Amino acid sequence: MLFSELNLIAPILKALETEGYTQPTPIQEQSIPSILQKRDLLGCAQTGTGKTAAFAIPMLQLLSQQHTNTKGPRSIKALILTPTRELAIQIEESFKAYGRNLALKHLVIFGGVGQKAQTDALQRGVDILVATPGRLLDLMNQGFINLRDIEIFVLDEADRMLDMGFIHDVKKVIAKLPAKRQTLFFSATMPAEIQKLSDTILTNPVKVEVTPVSSTAEKIQQAVYFVEKNDKKNLLIHLLKDKTIETVLVFTRTKHGADKVVKDLMKINIKAEAIHGNKSQNARQRALTNFKARTTRVLVATDIAARGIDVDELAHVINYELPNIPETYVHRIGRTGRAGLSGVAYSFCDGEEKEFLDDIEKLIGLKIPVTEDHPYAMSWQSLLSAAAEAKSKGKKKPNQREPRQREREPNLSGAKKKPQGGRKPNGNGSTAGASASGGGNKRFGGGGNRRRD
Repeated sequence: MLFSELNLIAPILKALETEGYTQPTPIQEQSIPSILQKRDLLGCAQTGTGKTAAFAIPMLQLLSQQHTNTKGPRSIKALILTPTRELAIQIEESFKAYGRNLALKHLVIFGGVGQKAQTDALQRGVDILVATPGRLLDLMNQGFINLRDIEIFVLDEADRMLDMGFIHDVKKVIAKLPAKRQTLFFSATMPAEIQKLSDTILTNPVKVEVTPVSSTAEKIQQAVYFVEKNDKKNLLIHLLKDKTIETVLVFTRTKHGADKVVKDLMKINIKAEAIHGNKSQNARQRALTNFKARTTRVLVATDIAARGIDVDELAHVINYELPNIPETYVHRIGRTGRAGLSGVAYSFCDGEEKEFLDDIEKLIGLKIPVTEDHPYAMSWQSLLSAAAEAKSKGKKKPNQREPRQREREPNLSGAKKKPQGGRKPNGNGSTAGASASGGGNKRFGGGGNRRRD
């Protein structure tokens, strides 16, 4: 099927042609017609399947057809709620690309930066709002945002919202939405709490499931390295001696671990940067930009920051530490092998992580090949011994979720927080972090990139 067969309007088809898109992915082919019919939709799809375009394209068409008069005051007609800043920025860029020939205005808001550029854009009028939960609720409480005119609501990466501790904030937002609306719900996995949430906010939804979470991309070459925890640094440096590894995304479980890996690599003149929740938004965007431009060879990330990292032609991913939630492994290695390209995913496994590996292999339905030809190889006997010792000491079981790692978004508004109730707009704050566009406007970043500390 071609996009031209999906009953899309000419301005959107022209934008897709500019982007080089001719054929929709499976989730786009299945979702776009249903959304255009104004049906609620439940999508189970992992990142990298093209789901952003699956909801952005039909939303742009519906809103452009329903709101032809753009001269009067604008109110927010569509809300896309997503867990991370990087993903929010990526989604807004998609709306900008697909809607370049339309008169709709869109804005992305997130925490970690000053609010003034964001509130200025809101006061000028916005049709489509992309937001992270913390900043959205903050600006709602201040009186800058009202959701009474929302016609389309998208909850993206719902399972990640749960993992990050945002689920209660999501419910607060949903409570402020009008009852009559179209709702699009996307999640890579369907744990019980997410399934229950979807049941309460969707009405007779169309269900679309593409690439089950247990599957890993066929073109990704996977390998596991058994190694002592203290030798992981040396093994990483050993692998990076291979000059064919031009860029690599390295995953750690903690922010401290990410910073330590960067420090170790920088000591031997390997350019590396970290991206995690303690970094300012400007620092995170700078690190991602440098990585995409290949001026930084190694980007070290935590899972909190990983969703939304979309790098073309990324060939290598390394799990410096295995995740204790097996689905996370699938998301991590899905950063490579995108758009039909091949990719390589290496995983380091010490004795304490052996149970994590077992759980991952059970989920994906295959044994990951073991690479023994390296100078820091850990014997099978030593691995089993360490695994048994870790188990006897009561280490975290594979299916036990990490403690909530909610990325608290700093209050950079310049106003003191009140425990309850709203505030009148005060307009204070630094001028960074807003991106608003409409009709081809390339504006990004508001009035400068200054961050109030």
